[in-house]
Amino acid sequence: MPDYTALAAAIESLTHGETDEVSLMATVACEVHHSDARFDWTGFYRVVGPELLKIGPYQGGHGCLVIPFSRGVCGAAARTGEVQLVPDVDAFPGHIACASSTRSEIVLPVFGRGGRLIGVFDIDSDLPAAFTEEDARELSAILESVFGAL
Repeated sequence: MPDYTALAAAIESLTHGETDEVSLMATVACEVHHSDARFDWTGFYRVVGPELLKIGPYQGGHGCLVIPFSRGVCGAAARTGEVQLVPDVDAFPGHIACASSTRSEIVLPVFGRGGRLIGVFDIDSDLPAAFTEEDARELSAILESVFGAL
């Protein structure tokens, strides 16, 4: 488990004053990815059109390029606006296997000012049941602090 207090402080110091969404996504993806060995793929999917996500900055192997809101764990997070905590991706209806090594996943919606959906933040693990409610809570707080005013 990362030291979320230290992670949040590092991200705050690196992103303070920045307003470019892609630059912020790149920095957050890098810092979060390298904070914990459980995190096999860490990245953003950006809202680019009605009901459509496209890959943004990430760390790890190749990701899927396009994900409609109607498909997969990322689509579910975008569609519902709720964190998706998936202990076993094979048990998730409609899971999109961008990497065959993925066993569990957490996807968090990313909101800007006024509840505008910017995208989703996706973390995959090659371990089953790798993510907890604490991860969801702490990562949501980091995303809110970085993107909430944009």
